[in-house]
Amino acid sequence: MHKLIMAVSIALAVAGCAKREPLVSTDRLTVVAGNTELPAPSRSDLVAADRPALIGPLDTIEVFVFNMPDLGREMQVDASGRIAMPLAGTIDARGKTAEELARAIEDGLRARYVRNPEVTVNIKSSVSQVAAVDGQVIEPGLYPVTNQMTLMRIIASAKGLSEYARQQDVVILRTVNNQKMAGLYNIAAIRRGAYDDPPIYANDVIVVGDSPQRRMFRDFVALSPLLASPLIAILQ
Repeated sequence: MHKLIMAVSIALAVAGCAKREPLVSTDRLTVVAGNTELPAPSRSDLVAADRPALIGPLDTIEVFVFNMPDLGREMQVDASGRIAMPLAGTIDARGKTAEELARAIEDGLRARYVRNPEVTVNIKSSVSQVAAVDGQVIEPGLYPVTNQMTLMRIIASAKGLSEYARQQDVVILRTVNNQKMAGLYNIAAIRRGAYDDPPIYANDVIVVGDSPQRRMFRDFVALSPLLASPLIAILQ
């Protein structure tokens, strides 16, 4: 009798599987019919959107001058953001891309009667392109920012969240056109795919957990405790 009950149960289960309704897309999720594996990324998917790397104080750069090897050298930008080049003189490198600095050096060389100078600048290492991570992470500190840095990645750089970190209370502080701004993010929501993992830029400050910046959002969160998207505010 027991074997008979088991056989009937298995048959019903198989029949149920055979009649299972196909998965359908929703407003949050589009089902790719027939796919059982996640597709491989294309080449363009592997390259982050252009985010220019800017040179700042104490960065190390390498300068090449075509047909003038004696002028090529590796140097560190000084604390005021300037470099000194033979013939070209003192040049302000702060806030320039490598290409912009190369053009500035070419202009300086032309002013000293160097004909048709061709300059290439490479950024060897950068200490100015960093963001600060503070609060409930395992290793708070300053971390380098590349053009692929995101909130999840920089938290991973800080060795992840601490054991009792408030995942729903992550604030990014940023200055935009001399205006201080803040965004409130929910790490758990990003992990669920509720919204995109936001990019992180140089000079951002990321604070995880309760903080004065987080408490500024208190009234907004009281009205909408389950955030479906980040909250962005201008700081007064």
